[in-house]
Amino acid sequence: MIPVLVVEDEEIAAEANRRYVERVGGFQVAGVARSAGEALRFLRERRVELILLDLYLPDMHGLELCRSLRAAGLLCDVIAVTSARDLSVVRAAVSIGVSQYLIKPFTYAALAEKLKRYAEFRATMDGAAEADQHAVDRALATLRGGAGAALPKGMSLATLELIAAELRKYPDGVSAQEVGAAVGVSRVTARRYLEYLIETGAARRLPRYGSVGRPELRYQPTTGRSGSVPGLPLDSE
Repeated sequence: MIPVLVVEDEEIAAEANRRYVERVGGFQVAGVARSAGEALRFLRERRVELILLDLYLPDMHGLELCRSLRAAGLLCDVIAVTSARDLSVVRAAVSIGVSQYLIKPFTYAALAEKLKRYAEFRATMDGAAEADQHAVDRALATLRGGAGAALPKGMSLATLELIAAELRKYPDGVSAQEVGAAVGVSRVTARRYLEYLIETGAARRLPRYGSVGRPELRYQPTTGRSGSVPGLPLDSE
């Protein structure tokens, strides 16, 4: 089991994050800290391998907490959980060793995907004395979620990005037929990608009932027009 420390000052969010982590196999919540100071005290006394870290804490910015951890020789991995979308904050997080970055609000599926990728990365690296370039690239791609190979067989990242971008244009829902026509793929292909977005937490099914016959199945983005799809970059808008 990978012990996790949840660092979040908002009580409801902290409890939700704790429950989310406990639902993912292979992970166990070692504790919950409501401030940077509480997190530091906890980490000096207990072994933790991963921190789920909110960046906006009442007593210290999360990135400053990361720097304090490194200075103290506490080398646990960090997944930043925050509403911050400023790319300068993202760059700063990467520069001090933050493993992954999850933007609020997020679904259980989005967090579970991050945790599973982290577990896969750990499994790849643990016990290996050395690795060639291909092995290193594969391990990092697993962690970052940027490899097309991580998608189901027969799906491409480029098509997924197009369909995700089209979906975000319709916060009230859109059909697979409409998405396929806009992107230039068949309804069946569009539906397959939209179903994948549901699995990752980026979309939901939205049945629309008419006067007769079966309801029309529509798809609605869970993150809104300006949100992000797990594993994909933010909109450029």
